[in-house]
Amino acid sequence: MELKNMTHPNLVLFDVEASSKKQVIGHLISELYKEGYLESEEPFLKAVLKREEVSPTGLEKGLAIPHGKSSAVKKAAFAVARLKTPIQDWESIDPNNKVQLVFLIAIPESEAGTTHLKVLSTLSTNLMRDGYLEGLMSAENPEIFLERLDQENQIEPKANQVYEQTVVAITACATGIAHTYMAAEALEKAGRELGIDVLVEKQGANGIEDKLTEEVIKKADAVIFATDIAPKEKERFAGKPYVQTRVAEPLRKGKEIIESALNNPAGVIAGNQSDEMTSNTSSGGGGFKDAVQAVMTGISYMIPVIVAAGLMMGIAKLGAMPFGLVNELGDPKYATDPNELLVILHHLDKYGALIFKFMYPIFAAFVAYSLADRVGLVAGFIGGAFAGGLHYTFWGIPDGVASGFLGALILGLAAGYISRFANRHIHLSKNFQAMKPMFIIPAIGVLSIFFLNFYIVDPVFGSLNVVLRNWIEHAQGTGDVVLASIIAAATAFDLGGPINKAAGAISIGLAADEVYPITARVLAIVIPPIGLGLATVIDKYIVGRRVFDANLRIAGNSSLILGFLAISEGAIPFMLRNPLITIPINIIGAIIGACTAVLLGAVQWLPLPAIWGWPLVENLWAYLLGLVVGAAFIAFANIFVRFSIIKKKERQA
Repeated sequence: MELKNMTHPNLVLFDVEASSKKQVIGHLISELYKEGYLESEEPFLKAVLKREEVSPTGLEKGLAIPHGKSSAVKKAAFAVARLKTPIQDWESIDPNNKVQLVFLIAIPESEAGTTHLKVLSTLSTNLMRDGYLEGLMSAENPEIFLERLDQENQIEPKANQVYEQTVVAITACATGIAHTYMAAEALEKAGRELGIDVLVEKQGANGIEDKLTEEVIKKADAVIFATDIAPKEKERFAGKPYVQTRVAEPLRKGKEIIESALNNPAGVIAGNQSDEMTSNTSSGGGGFKDAVQAVMTGISYMIPVIVAAGLMMGIAKLGAMPFGLVNELGDPKYATDPNELLVILHHLDKYGALIFKFMYPIFAAFVAYSLADRVGLVAGFIGGAFAGGLHYTFWGIPDGVASGFLGALILGLAAGYISRFANRHIHLSKNFQAMKPMFIIPAIGVLSIFFLNFYIVDPVFGSLNVVLRNWIEHAQGTGDVVLASIIAAATAFDLGGPINKAAGAISIGLAADEVYPITARVLAIVIPPIGLGLATVIDKYIVGRRVFDANLRIAGNSSLILGFLAISEGAIPFMLRNPLITIPINIIGAIIGACTAVLLGAVQWLPLPAIWGWPLVENLWAYLLGLVVGAAFIAFANIFVRFSIIKKKERQA
């Protein structure tokens, strides 16, 4: 497509003065409105800013491509701003990017998934050409700028070259747009310079483009996976040497990556066409990087489960508020209540609790999947079921202690590594090859997980629960602050896990006997999810950039809402991603908040931590102040700690 046909000279602005991303976007939107491309400005501005929250639209070399889809757009178009002074804090793939050239793409809702992808892919590909960006930056007027938009780069046609080696590649970024195409162009360009034929399949938001044929793959000498997400149909490359890298890396190290694939690959993709893959996530960076990527994959699949469960329970509890039955809604008697609405709300509440039971199985299954592909799914799922305590339900052990998120983390990783090891080292004849992924590896995986859980995971966390219970019981004679600190710390430690439940059992018993109020307990339930959710909202205002990725920002929104509903599990994705950061901060924040409230005289005897229980608190102002102090500590501590880690990594890069 010709890019100049999608804009107008009046939409190409030079020497624009702006000090922030929002100011630039707002200015370009106003120009689009003046030229008649928009019905109104506000809806489209909201659409663009919402897209900005998903992932960075700043790229490299001073470039940013914000975009949005809205029914307020009459006709697809883009506007351009060449800034007088670069913007340094525009969130970008390259953390050192100083944005000076901005393309704002406006797409009608009816053309979502088609037009904007064509524009982005064309523009992204052009930007990889030598001198293209420089030509745009040096254009003297809008007319010359528009002419240079569609200038062809003088590259020797591939047909005139003779290649002795062939490398195939897959590129795929998280959003499936700009970097998918830019990485592909970078690899092809580097290949031409090296005299190596590089053929790239792009797995973007529009599906698979330029799909590699069986014939091409067969003659390939090596494979490159430049992806930020798991590539599709990877089994086609079985037996080929490969390297795995981030999608942005070819833009900086295209030649090095190609040479590494040919001369120093990370390994050989295991098996044959009927085998399961075992090398699909290894980046050659060692077991720790594999584990981190596996946990991130598990979290991304677990978040929708948490959101769905919390939504069902939230609807049920909010619906029960007029009846005054929020905490009694789970009583079995409401399953046969004459009021049909209460029957529905009762089962909806139970339904949400049921969905929560599958949070850990889904997480652990996809952790294992990330490490071992499909052969790890079954063992991972069973490990997650153990972590969620489903075995105690089926085995009729009502007092069994589930291992919670730490158990899911341990068992999910173990399932993945065990399944991957078995797939790599068990070799069968061709006639029995199908037995390996369908029978042998799942059997080894689930049996290993059974013994690991039976002899290590359950006993360790069970013993830990007993120790904690005894510790809390012995603390009953201590002062208010000490006991409040112990209960708050235990409650915030694992957010619904065994230690949390032990603290709950003790504190509820003390409150029922009117020995000690439950104030510290209920505050420690809501402070971590509210604090972590708040952190994802305010981080960019505190340190000038996002410190949480797109997945955790989505989890943060859910965590904030679920926190007010007293569903602490919304914060679990943060604990799974960075337990060494999140757990200590949660504990300290819960202690600070609980002790602040207790010392100022807040008292709550009923186990009603959700927002509808707050009016029952004595000295509510002290309770709310403790909540604010604790949540603020967690929010700011997470932001500053994560920001310092990001800056340290950037300095080392």
